Amino acid sequence: MKRSFTLSPEAVAYVGEIRERRGAGSDSEALDMFLRDAILEARRQQIDAACKEYYDTASGEELAEQLQWAEMVGPNILIGLPE
Repeated sequence: MKRSFTLSPEAVAYVGEIRERRGAGSDSEALDMFLRDAILEARRQQIDAACKEYYDTASGEELAEQLQWAEMVGPNILIGLPE
């Protein structure tokens, strides 16, 4: 989708650096890469925060059940996963 934005000279320079570093074909592609990376990082942080909240608030019984599952599955969790 074509959009128009006004950026500071510093931001324009940074987009140029990203373009060169990532081998993007244009500033637009570099900016898109940067934004996709930022979105993925934000989602990762949300998932990490949700996991932390779960384990911070889980009861001892819930945590014991998780441990039992981990011990049952152990290293076999990787069996059957596509390569």
